[in-house]
Amino acid sequence: MNETTAFHDGERRMQVLAGETAIADRNIAVLSDSVIGGARPFIAKQSMAVLASTDARGAVWASVVFGKPGFLHTDDGHAIAIDVPYKDRDLADPLWDNMAAQADLGMLFIELSSRRRYRVNGTVQRLDAHGASLAIREAYPNCPKYIQRRYLRQIGESKLPVQAAHGTVLRGAVAEIATRADTLFVASRHDGAGADASHRGGQAGFIELVDDTTLRIPDYHGNSLFNTLGNLAADGRAGLCILDFTHGQVLQLTGTAAVLWNQDDPHGETGGTRRYWEFKVRHWILRDLPHAMEWEYLDASPFNPAVRHAEPDTGNTP
Repeated sequence: MNETTAFHDGERRMQVLAGETAIADRNIAVLSDSVIGGARPFIAKQSMAVLASTDARGAVWASVVFGKPGFLHTDDGHAIAIDVPYKDRDLADPLWDNMAAQADLGMLFIELSSRRRYRVNGTVQRLDAHGASLAIREAYPNCPKYIQRRYLRQIGESKLPVQAAHGTVLRGAVAEIATRADTLFVASRHDGAGADASHRGGQAGFIELVDDTTLRIPDYHGNSLFNTLGNLAADGRAGLCILDFTHGQVLQLTGTAAVLWNQDDPHGETGGTRRYWEFKVRHWILRDLPHAMEWEYLDASPFNPAVRHAEPDTGNTP
């Protein structure tokens, strides 16, 4: 943060470039240093959360954790409990080592079926055999735009260990998962503000494969805070997480990202912003999810800009 605003320099720079500083200054009023009372039951009923973390080498990762409703909770609004005992942790996910190595953690609680989401950032204050807890630094709600509605019909018990593959280039099944996705989770960080987890969504195909190490993502109109893009502008390290709802897998990628302004957009893929960001992958992990899950695809967000081809990963049984 700087001395005159609630935003760090990267966020403010993005707001200035977009001409949205006044909107950002109004919208930041939703920011709190604790989880508001109405959001606490929402967190407690969730079966999934997105987490942003940083490994010991400085790489940023986005992860998704699942559990029965109640495994995430906050009693006083000042700390979040993550009740995932050691025996139920998927150690193929870098998250658990990262929590021990780096204190900053970003969390996104998102209910795809209702398009509700709530964001919490803070520091890990406990990690033991029973679970973890996060001391909250900031918390705020996000709008429902660009979320594809899916209903989690069933979640099974965890089965560990899982199969996992690693690589550095985007080919075959990895490229296919990325380019057919309609839901993307992003981890970013700032040295002063810490880690942050966010959501991006669009019609299936909104993620473009530029080459076998580069993805290009359109950036739509949002809440004008530019938390993610501000972090990317200031730091550049990023992590992506893409759920394969059909095959029960998750693709995690870590690398760097750069924001592109005033780009040609003849098909309106950015929704009028003419803004993209490009992600250069340094490493990826493709692994089976530890829980068997049954998802029902409901509908796409009415706010999604069109893309040239769109076939959603419904997650429905054929």
